[in-house]
Amino acid sequence: MTYAPRGKPAPVCAPGDCVFAAVALDHGHIYGQTNGLREAGGTLRWVYDPDPEKAAAFQRAYPEAQVARSLDEVLADPDVRLVASAAVPSERAPLGLRVMAAGKDYFTDKSPFTTLAQLAEVRRAVAATGRKYLVYYSERLHNEAAVFAGDLIARGAIGRVIHVLGLGPHRLNAPSRPAWFFDKARYGGILTDIGSHQCEQFLYYTGATHGRVTAARVANHHHPEHPGLEDFGEAMVVGDNGASFYFRVDWFTPDGLRTWGDGRTLIQGTDGYLELRKYVDIATDRMGDQVYLVDRHGERRFDVAGQVGFPFFGRLLLDVLHRTETAMTQDHAFAAAEISMTAQAVAEQAVSM
Repeated sequence: MTYAPRGKPAPVCAPGDCVFAAVALDHGHIYGQTNGLREAGGTLRWVYDPDPEKAAAFQRAYPEAQVARSLDEVLADPDVRLVASAAVPSERAPLGLRVMAAGKDYFTDKSPFTTLAQLAEVRRAVAATGRKYLVYYSERLHNEAAVFAGDLIARGAIGRVIHVLGLGPHRLNAPSRPAWFFDKARYGGILTDIGSHQCEQFLYYTGATHGRVTAARVANHHHPEHPGLEDFGEAMVVGDNGASFYFRVDWFTPDGLRTWGDGRTLIQGTDGYLELRKYVDIATDRMGDQVYLVDRHGERRFDVAGQVGFPFFGRLLLDVLHRTETAMTQDHAFAAAEISMTAQAVAEQAVSM
């Protein structure tokens, strides 16, 4: 809930060129979204949340933000080009529809939807309005190991990618979670929620444009006091280019780990493989942003923390200004969400013994 990386400022536009607002501060990812946009040269003007305490805390972190009296006040500002949001997951699509209808682009936290019906409605709205529905898939976009791996793959370091294994464990911290976190109708299920990160990475690293879910499973193995929680999920997917994918997501990070989750991605190519240790390199003194490469030349480790940056945000701002699609295509953002929601819809409900 509080993961909010900071990078080196790398502005792509002048102050005032791309004004944005932050609204619906239900998830702490809004701070990561805001950091990335500000570092890329975005100008933060407004903050709005129905809870004045959330808006006040945000303004303390970013004093230049004016607290709006309503969402309408934000949407009425003709200078605002982009609205960033981390609303309750089930409310992200309805909010995005309002933003796009007002002539603004929308930048939502993942998962961008909780139902396939929401996705269909937003697709129609994007086509009708010409606005952008951008998604913060932070486990790739805001992690330097993940960015560096994409660069290696683009250079042919491991040949053609044929399989991705994604592991997304998280620490539950149940007492600190809001009520909506345990309501499946509001968070969408574990494969829809955390799984959307994993599906986006599969598409990006393999170059697939879509995927077919071949198996999926969810469970509440250990939290009967929260019957709406799914604490474990897994799925298998085959891409439209023949690459395959397995991912596992869960809420079982043990207290002994020094960070919130040992997120890893293993990428198998025809000429080698990569392992990304994104947030921690366990049993060493190293934290995350470690990339391991094995190819015909040998074995190598790259510590890329502070070396790569987060180019997505600058590209996003330029896309907003120039109406291009260099940061992430709309089809890609939607396809990742569609795969994760399809997996959720067909998932077998496991019974714990």
